[in-house]
Amino acid sequence: QVQLVESGGGLVQAGGSLRLSCAASGTFSRYAMAWFRQAPGKEREFVAGISRSGTSTYYADSVKGRFTISRDNAKNTVALQINSLKPEDTAVYYCAIRTGWGTPSVSNEYDYWGQGTRVTVSS
Repeated sequence: QVQLVESGGGLVQAGGSLRLSCAASGTFSRYAMAWFRQAPGKEREFVAGISRSGTSTYYADSVKGRFTISRDNAKNTVALQINSLKPEDTAVYYCAIRTGWGTPSVSNEYDYWGQGTRVTVSS
């Protein structure tokens, strides 16, 4: 059983930065990881994904150039550096693990999810 715990969310002004972290239990390095987010009243959406080795990364168009996903397999953590925050980035951010092959941006292909960390961006 894999458990994921996100941290690092908070209230920040537009233009600011945050670093979200996700700590995983279990065999971490074997799995692809991703961050998704869900804004109030909206469906969960893909934000960024990273391959098992960390050599391949994927981003939603809305966050390219502002968000950076990374992982440390030795520490079983995946991070999301968020810069130039905008009010529309306000959401609960979730990390997720995909144990099989699949498309990084498809949420129902992920098997384990954290509880989420809330990011609120004020204008």
